[in-house]
Amino acid sequence: MTAAVRLARAIHIFSAFWTLALAVLIFADVTGREFLNQPVPGTKEILQNSVVAITFLQIPLAIYSGSMLRTSIFSDALPPIGRRILRTFGSLLGLALFMGLLWSTWPSFWDAYRIGEYEGEGALRVATWPVRGTVLAISVFGFFAYLSMIWFDWTGQLENEDAAPGTGLSGMKV
Repeated sequence: MTAAVRLARAIHIFSAFWTLALAVLIFADVTGREFLNQPVPGTKEILQNSVVAITFLQIPLAIYSGSMLRTSIFSDALPPIGRRILRTFGSLLGLALFMGLLWSTWPSFWDAYRIGEYEGEGALRVATWPVRGTVLAISVFGFFAYLSMIWFDWTGQLENEDAAPGTGLSGMKV
């Protein structure tokens, strides 16, 4: 398993625990509202920023495991070289997507960091630059993941057509 795949797994596990923490926060907020007439301040702001970050944190492992949205109706009808070309085309589209995200996210990240942008009023203010920075960093990681998947594919290092070498991910053919 490559270091990038191990990092993608660690990030994925972190996002899973973050999701669990959000579930506890939602439970506390609802319970506080219902029984104590005292909601947890800032729950809305924390949730709306966390959902974006958690979603992006799960992208690299999805790329490495071959779990990105795709259909096999075309690829199953193609010979191996056709499937490889189709996978490469899909990866090139992924590269373009993450390059576009990098291009569009950098200015807003820098502005949010520079001016100390935040969301929320009153009891809790949530800085926006960490979420924008997460989108930026994961876009770099996603770009690298797609680039490495093209490399793995064309150098014959894929154990199967769905996952990066040595990942143990998506190993079953259905």
